[in-house]
Amino acid sequence: MPVFSRRSLAGFAAGLTTSRLAMAQSTALPSGTVRMVVPYNPGGITDILARGLSQPMTAMLGHTVVIENRAGANGSIGATLVARSPADGLTLLVGVTDTHAVNPAAMRNLPYVPERDFEPVNLITRVPLALAVGPSQRGIADLRGFLAAAKARPGALTHSSWGVGSTSQIAMLRLAEAAGVELLHVPFTGAAPAAQALAAGQVDSMIMPAGAAEALARDGNVRVLATLSPDRLTLMPDVPTLREQGVDLTTSIFQGIFAPARTPAPIIALLNRAVAQALQAPGMLEILRGQASLPESMSPQQLAALVQEDQEAWGRVVRNANIRLD
Repeated sequence: MPVFSRRSLAGFAAGLTTSRLAMAQSTALPSGTVRMVVPYNPGGITDILARGLSQPMTAMLGHTVVIENRAGANGSIGATLVARSPADGLTLLVGVTDTHAVNPAAMRNLPYVPERDFEPVNLITRVPLALAVGPSQRGIADLRGFLAAAKARPGALTHSSWGVGSTSQIAMLRLAEAAGVELLHVPFTGAAPAAQALAAGQVDSMIMPAGAAEALARDGNVRVLATLSPDRLTLMPDVPTLREQGVDLTTSIFQGIFAPARTPAPIIALLNRAVAQALQAPGMLEILRGQASLPESMSPQQLAALVQEDQEAWGRVVRNANIRLD
């Protein structure tokens, strides 16, 4: 994963000195370290993006930003930790579609309510997804072959995900619904082990972040059949979209920064600007390119609207499939 050298980080920090001082004059965070909570295990895309943000945000804020992985319960353990933290800007959540759109529909006893317990700060990106098959299905060359195999043996082809109720599982449910097929779900405890199982031939297929799919395909372990993006991705220009192949489905998963509810508006504004500028750091742009993603800074209000849209789109599938996580 790309990292900053001391020289590049020092240069980036120097370039931000004036802006950082202007921020400090208007609003100062309390003294202390900023915890950025990743509600998943290390190695997945949420963790990769958070670690990429932490270094330029440290330079921007003048506070050390550290990553804390708190995995479990489809991200709800880490999200609950942040929701119950002091509203002082020193504890942040990397919230995603799973934590803010899926869990409210899948968990009757969810310890938090996204719109009540969090202040949106800024979006990081919307991660494109891809459908891939592993070595257990070397005979499947394209989406048509995959769907034909699934229709010939309903419920026989397997797909992995990073957990029951995860966006990986639900995206495959959306594909199955749109294409009229049935697949067998095999959940894992994180994105990395789910992808490893696919590459090892332990499962037949997976919907995963496009960057991870491209990396596995480059190593010759999997074949990418389609992306779920509206248009072809620069990272994989030869891979057609689902729509190009006759399945009317596009979707992605958002990654954003959230603070506990009642965090003062000036601190939210400060953090919003820090994230926006950190997204433009050379190292962060390189990480995003490797994930087939683009930086997508937006206002807290726009992020709140995106969360609501995803709650409606993903929640419908969760309810229709009667997915329960408690």
